[in-house]
This record gives sequence, structure tokens and C-alpha cells, in this order.
Amino acid sequence: MRGLWTLICLLALASQAPASPPETSLRPLARDAAPQPAPIPASAFIVSAAPDGTLSRRRPEERPSEMAAAFEEGLAQDLRAAGVPGFVPEDAAAGIARAKAFAARSPQAIALSLRPLLRPKAMVEKAMARRQERARGAVCGDLAIQGQAMGYVPGRIAACGIENAVKLRSVAGVRLSQQALMDCTTAKTLKRWIEQGLKPAVGSQGGGVEGLRVAAHYACRTRNNRPGGKISEHGKGRAIDISGVLLRDGSEISVLRDWGGGAKGRALRQMHKTACGRFGTVLGPGSDGYHRDHLHFDTARHRSGSYCR
Repeated sequence: MRGLWTLICLLALASQAPASPPETSLRPLARDAAPQPAPIPASAFIVSAAPDGTLSRRRPEERPSEMAAAFEEGLAQDLRAAGVPGFVPEDAAAGIARAKAFAARSPQAIALSLRPLLRPKAMVEKAMARRQERARGAVCGDLAIQGQAMGYVPGRIAACGIENAVKLRSVAGVRLSQQALMDCTTAKTLKRWIEQGLKPAVGSQGGGVEGLRVAAHYACRTRNNRPGGKISEHGKGRAIDISGVLLRDGSEISVLRDWGGGAKGRALRQMHKTACGRFGTVLGPGSDGYHRDHLHFDTARHRSGSYCR
């Protein structure tokens, strides 16, 4: 009797159950209408034209595998042509993986960038040749300082000379009108001034800075060539005199002609101002009669700080 009563209760409960389970049911019955999938946007398809002019669409995953194979093979050929070390022609996939790892830690990383796709071989060779040429001409451990290491340069008297001299031809992309002898401390200070002082001061005038007119660099002499005076910083390879700035349009900012007014004059005063603090001594027009036609920069160190006039 107890089992029969239990069966009757279960049948009664079943008769009161809803015709279909709620939407949150873990074991739902079949719905009358299955939800429709969201429409696929047209941009998700690849449109191609048949020879008869009809258009067809296919999903990206339907691209033929030979497209990927052709890409891999072309990439492999470019890597071999570029001379990437460790590349094995018979194993293109592994070779490409090694090439990517090599590019990540190599100076060729830019030239062999896979994003965008590999550059043409001629472009790679040109970029590498330009970099190698710059590396050969770099001095003071800086690619932006181009010239020639001269080693020890003796002076005609004991107080003159440069321990580790360099002869500069360009600094931070700015050529010098004559090659200038100095030490690396002065060369690096000149570079910082060109990048942070000279170029911003000139701005876009005349198309920007092309070069510097160098009036003097290393010379074993006394200050202002006075007999019996102290040896100039020029005689120690710590000084450079600049008489003008050469601009890209062929014009020039002249210390002698342009100091005093106008856009060029304002640029010269800004050059003088930004050199103070970087160099130990900064002299220009008005400091004395010896500097009316040039700016004198040197890396002497004074107890009271930079001397600027």
C-alpha cells in the first residue's frame, strides 16, 4: 500500500508540471523554434570574381592552403637571399622561426622586419651598407659623432696636446665646414648642444640646420694669442669656435652680421644661452673684442660653474 500511494503522488505531481521547462532549466525540453544565429557581416567574406564575371563569396577559413604555402615559400626565399644565419632551406617553418628570433636581437631587425612584410633585398642591402658605413666612421662610441680617431696628438710645448683626440667631420647629422680636432668630452658636449640647443634655436629657418662654420678648433696657443699668457683650451683639444650656421636652403646665420636683431639674431642669442651650462666657457659678441665674429665654446671646469658672456 505504501508503494502504491507513493506512485499515485508522483503521477499527481507530474500532471501539474508545466508543459515546457523555464528558460533557465538545466535540462530543457526541445523548443518550438531554435534561436536563429546572428547574420554574418559582409566584411567577413572574401569576394572573388569568376572568369564569366559572376561574383562569389567565401569565409576566410575557406582560403586554400596553397596561399599559406606560397607565402611561406616566398618568405623563405627572401630570408635566404638576405643571408639570415641558421636558415635551413629544407625546413622552412623552423627556419622562419629562427629568423624571427635572430631578427629580434640583431641590428638587422629593422631591415628584416616581418611587419610589414620583408623589404626587398636591395633595400635591405642599402640599409645595412649605410649602417656599416656609419659604424666605421663613428668615434667616441657614438654613431651620431662621425670622424676619425687620432690617438695622442702632441703639442709643440708641454702644456699642449690631446691624449685621445678625434677629428670630427659631422655631429648629430650636422656637417662641419672643416674637420675639427678635440677630445671626446668636448665632442659629446657639442653633440648635446646641437641636438638640444642649436636645432631648436634655428627651427625651420632656411629649411633647418645643414652645417656649422668652424672658425677654430685645436691649436697650441695662448688665450687670445697673447704673448706669455696661459695656454688656451684650444691647445688642449677642449674648445671650438663657430662663426656661422649653414642652412639647408644655402643661406647662413652669421655671428658677425646677424648678432643683434631679427630672427637670425634671436636664434644666435638662443644658441649662446643654451650652450651655457653645457660648456664650461661660452663667449660671444660683447664679451670682448676677440669674439665679435664667433661663438667660443670650451669644456673647461670653473669652481664657480660655467662662465658665460
